[in-house]
Amino acid sequence: MKARNMLILLVLLIASVSVMAGCSGKKEGAAALETVTILYPGERSDRMNEFLNNEFAEKMAADLGLKVEVIYVPWAQYWEQKDIMLAANEPIDLYWDGLPDLSTIVNKKQAMVLDDLIQEYGQDMLKVLPMEQLQGATIDGKIHGIPSAYAPSSAMYQLVAVRQDILEAVGMTDVKTPDDLKEFATKAKEKFPEMKGPADIIFKPLTRYFTDEQYNWIAVEDLVVFGEDSKKAYSYYETEAFQEVAKFNRGMYEAGLYTEDLTIKYNERDSRMQTGLYLWVEGSLGKEMEIVDAIKANAPDAEVKTYLLAEDKPRYVTATGGEVLGIPVNAPNPEGAMKFVNWIYKSKENYLFALYGVEGKDYEIVDGRINKLTPSEFFYEWMFRNQNYQLFGPNVAQESIDQYKSWDDQAVRSESLGFRFNNEKVKLIETSLKEVAGKDLAAIRSGFVDFETEYPKAIQKLKAAGIDEYVAEIQRQLDEFLAGK
Repeated sequence: MKARNMLILLVLLIASVSVMAGCSGKKEGAAALETVTILYPGERSDRMNEFLNNEFAEKMAADLGLKVEVIYVPWAQYWEQKDIMLAANEPIDLYWDGLPDLSTIVNKKQAMVLDDLIQEYGQDMLKVLPMEQLQGATIDGKIHGIPSAYAPSSAMYQLVAVRQDILEAVGMTDVKTPDDLKEFATKAKEKFPEMKGPADIIFKPLTRYFTDEQYNWIAVEDLVVFGEDSKKAYSYYETEAFQEVAKFNRGMYEAGLYTEDLTIKYNERDSRMQTGLYLWVEGSLGKEMEIVDAIKANAPDAEVKTYLLAEDKPRYVTATGGEVLGIPVNAPNPEGAMKFVNWIYKSKENYLFALYGVEGKDYEIVDGRINKLTPSEFFYEWMFRNQNYQLFGPNVAQESIDQYKSWDDQAVRSESLGFRFNNEKVKLIETSLKEVAGKDLAAIRSGFVDFETEYPKAIQKLKAAGIDEYVAEIQRQLDEFLAGK
């Protein structure tokens, strides 16, 4: 009997040791997960927080052996905080920014060369994000970022997304000119006093309308534009087109159709539009698909349609998208960051999971359309949009989908596509110019101050800050770029 009891005790002891070893193994496994830290703009919803801590965390651990931490920074503080955190070498592995600012990002030593990382960890990504797309983030022959949105892109930022239901309710059918927009805002103010007017000053769509030669922006703070016909660089704020834009917007402000927020809180224009209380916002192709569900959450009867002012003018492809993902020079885990981006594009299943959550819980697919079951945003669709995987919601008109898919068929490839200005020689000048643009010209652009009195003063400051030397340096680099094509 004693021998039998001893045997039982021995078995229990062995089992206990095994359980402890198993628990220890789990702890070691959890500790062994590599951390990837992402800096992200906006606000974290309750559902996104739950998703990151549960389903997403489990998926990252199982598929990549990663623990992904996402640091959200409100839109209004995002760019300033990004610069501060990266300058302080805080442990950030991946962040988002605008592709037009890539040269500045690189010169600030905020983005490492990615060629080797892509070669080793990004091969799945290349199946749906072709190398030609990635070369849009090339400086000195090396890739410094991932242009993450791959979709039709001609006339980028030159469209305006309009509340079509309100437009029709005031007796209008479409908008083709700035005067149409002003008429729309005036009638909407009278018939729908609860509406707060336009969400955006749409200066780029207006610039398209007011200029004969099409422009695209090739420097920071919208300082310099490239003339598609002349192949020359121009100081944007000194162009006739800018002056017409500023005068139009001043008229809108004087008529009580613009609010102060459009100037003071310019970067919150998308958030404003999504409240369901505003009339229009600047956009690119597909903007209505991107924002309609968020608007409907606050205004269930809302319909959104995107218009191109001066539709007869050429549509240029000027960049490989407007978004770029960067991996900081001092990122603690650049390999993990690339693995994460590669994972998103590896399969449609991964893509939908990251952007829309859990199928059956957060979204469902019915008749080839994606129906969101929860209003929360996950990883932003606009940031990772890919035409190989993209699905459209049930509220998107088939007409819009057909237009979207054929949009670039008649597009013209800009001669400036791929040009990246290196500001190394004019950093101090650029800093001074940005200050003038941000403090003086932004208010003029939005119509917030009197054009006739303030514009000459602002241009004088722009000249004193060195705009002519700045444009000359851009032109020098542009000539070299064009000659080398």
